[in-house]
Amino acid sequence: MRGVLQRIQDTPRIRLAVLPTPLEPLPRLGAALGVPRLWVKRDDGAGLELGGNKTRKLEFLLAEALAQGAGLVLTAGGVQSNHARMTAAAACRLGLRAVLLLNDPEPAESQGNLLLDRLFGADVRFCPGASMLELQELMETAAEASLGRGESSYIIPVGGSTPLGSLGYVLAVHEVAEQARERGLRVGAMVVATGSTGTLAGILVGARAFLPEARVYGISVSRPVARAQQNCAEIVHGAAERVGLPWRPEAGEMPIRGDWIGDGYGVPTASGLQVIQLAARLEGLLFDHVYTGKALAGLRGLAGQGELRSDEVVLFWHTGGTPALFAHPELYAAVN
Repeated sequence: MRGVLQRIQDTPRIRLAVLPTPLEPLPRLGAALGVPRLWVKRDDGAGLELGGNKTRKLEFLLAEALAQGAGLVLTAGGVQSNHARMTAAAACRLGLRAVLLLNDPEPAESQGNLLLDRLFGADVRFCPGASMLELQELMETAAEASLGRGESSYIIPVGGSTPLGSLGYVLAVHEVAEQARERGLRVGAMVVATGSTGTLAGILVGARAFLPEARVYGISVSRPVARAQQNCAEIVHGAAERVGLPWRPEAGEMPIRGDWIGDGYGVPTASGLQVIQLAARLEGLLFDHVYTGKALAGLRGLAGQGELRSDEVVLFWHTGGTPALFAHPELYAAVN
């Protein structure tokens, strides 16, 4: 839809991502997972140092931050948050300061994303056990304190999951639609990991506008399905309104599956570790145990349940997360 694309293009945006990201076939991995026509959208290479899906969101969010005169950005997540790491990197590029509130205990050593957070000079604050609501309140308190010092700040919710941030993925689906057209592909289904649901929300709105024939599956890696659906629906409504799309689906219509969460966010699953090894051995491609490994296990599960057909093109969104591999070498010690 031309109107949708025009509205996104009219929204202030700072170019941070390396675009378009590649669309690549994975025939060997696809055959092993039961989807021979498997393709991957390589948003792990979207830019901002070791990449990931948050770059597309930050292009819109940080444009708003600069427009508001912010000198400080605050965000939150876990100790291995890809979003926190990428926000810190983007802040460096734009001459901003970054405060990261992490709801885990401070580890004995800085590894993976945390190592990079500190290398980027972010102000890292540990808030062990804080809930998402408590993290939001802590960010608001920090923002008030910065204002008292005469410095304006901008709060980015966990994962950058807002209607504005999700526009990055509405646009990403348009990118995929163009790449598929150039290759003569008809995308039948798309699978993506979902946590704070902003990426999934953008993909759903983008699919509605630019790839209406493609089914979308969000594989939850953290939240119970009902809560994830409610959150996703709210972001979808806001994003659809921003781009002029008259679509307000019910929460129950959000295509989120919770069968592959395991014991919780960040806790590895046997099925996830297995497909991570498969992807590495069959395609030389790295996934992580927090997001993409669980989502890839979900893709294999959907294929086994007959929801993904062997004759259709299935696209997997690689949303990044590679640094987390280096923070947990013990998970892969048994790999030989």
